[in-house]
Amino acid sequence: MKALKIIGSAVLILICLTLILFSGSLLLQALPREKPEPAILSTDQLFPEEVPVELPAEEPAETPPTEEEEPAEEPEPPVEEEEPPTEEPPVEEPPAEEEIPAATAQWGAEAWLANAQAYLDTMTLEEKIWQLFLATPEQLTQVTTATVAGEATRNALETMPVGGLCYFAPNLENQEQAQALLTTTQTYAKTPLFLAVDEEGGRVSRAGANESIAVTHIEAAAVFGAQADMAQVYNAGKTMAQELLTLGFNLNFAPVADVVTNPNNTEIGDRSYSSDPTVAGPLVSAMVEGLQRGGMAACLKHFPGHGSTEVDSHTDTAVSNRTLQELRETEWLPFRRGLEKGAAFVMVGHLTNENLSALPASLSPEIIGCLREELGFRGIVITDSLQMGAIVNHYTSAQAAVMALQAGADMLLMPNDLATAYAGIEAAVADGTLTEDRINESVLRILATKYQFGIME
Repeated sequence: MKALKIIGSAVLILICLTLILFSGSLLLQALPREKPEPAILSTDQLFPEEVPVELPAEEPAETPPTEEEEPAEEPEPPVEEEEPPTEEPPVEEPPAEEEIPAATAQWGAEAWLANAQAYLDTMTLEEKIWQLFLATPEQLTQVTTATVAGEATRNALETMPVGGLCYFAPNLENQEQAQALLTTTQTYAKTPLFLAVDEEGGRVSRAGANESIAVTHIEAAAVFGAQADMAQVYNAGKTMAQELLTLGFNLNFAPVADVVTNPNNTEIGDRSYSSDPTVAGPLVSAMVEGLQRGGMAACLKHFPGHGSTEVDSHTDTAVSNRTLQELRETEWLPFRRGLEKGAAFVMVGHLTNENLSALPASLSPEIIGCLREELGFRGIVITDSLQMGAIVNHYTSAQAAVMALQAGADMLLMPNDLATAYAGIEAAVADGTLTEDRINESVLRILATKYQFGIME
């Protein structure tokens, strides 16, 4: 009897346990469950067909769009593996218009102009006139060599809000110092500045010649010309742009577009890519694109072509006897190629071409007129340094400044006497020699270019 009771109790316990487990199961199913997090898909998984189309042209992976498109059309050629797209620049033809980054497009986009016009409308005449000057920091502060930006720089920019500043090797001691100098100076400017440097490579290398600056020192243009390798030139330009931007520069007075036609020419020499314009042209084009795809405004120089002169215009008048037809067939070909890539600036030299004008090119309406009308340039025309002998031996700072503006220049590079040059322009506007509309025309170009390259926002 006792055994039967024990067995019955065990069965009862098992039944109870079964009921409890069954009830618990029902209860768990009834409880709300936490939803698992959705899987995070990559853009490739979400838009497998659209990614190549939607990637912004402004940030190519180290290579122009024309080269990026080729793998999609011909994925199998071994050439692509031997020369990865990240190392290849464009070949002869410019990229399709829709793929040219904003910084390489020709001056005149509506957004830049609209912003520039709105800003221009807020400026006083005095502020507009100061924007026409690209000076040295020493001209502003009166120090012997500017290596730091302090109260003297701040105060000078408040009273003389110039459009830009140009720095030379003595200003640049090491990377940290150069970065501090440039970035601090920029913070003091009410209207953001062009911060410029002559970094051509070879013997004209203000930053790259100093190892402490940590900027790659590239070879002279003639070395690249001997190899005629657009890839090398493009990559050199892009590397240079990125390194200079790191320091704080936003404008490089390069490349030299001159073609040396006179073997006795010493001013240009190996700064030119070649004495053959069909060799120089593509290399000038590649350098402009490398610089501007790297975010750096480029400047072609020295229009209308300085390669035929013998006298160095740094010391006195340099004369060229090239005819208009010769210029069209030779000197202007590299300039045209650079303009096709949207070069932001063209520097006009001080040589005198007697077949076109009795005046130095930088002061000549006829020569700047050729650049505007025949070559179709709408960007910033800047003079070569107005401290050079070809100018100071024959004109006062006020005369040179006013004549350059009358001729069609937009910016005046390093006048011999900055205060006198400013006063000369102010007086010329007051007496009607120059109109405020003429000043506005140049300042609009200057501001639009600053918006174009993200210097102003």
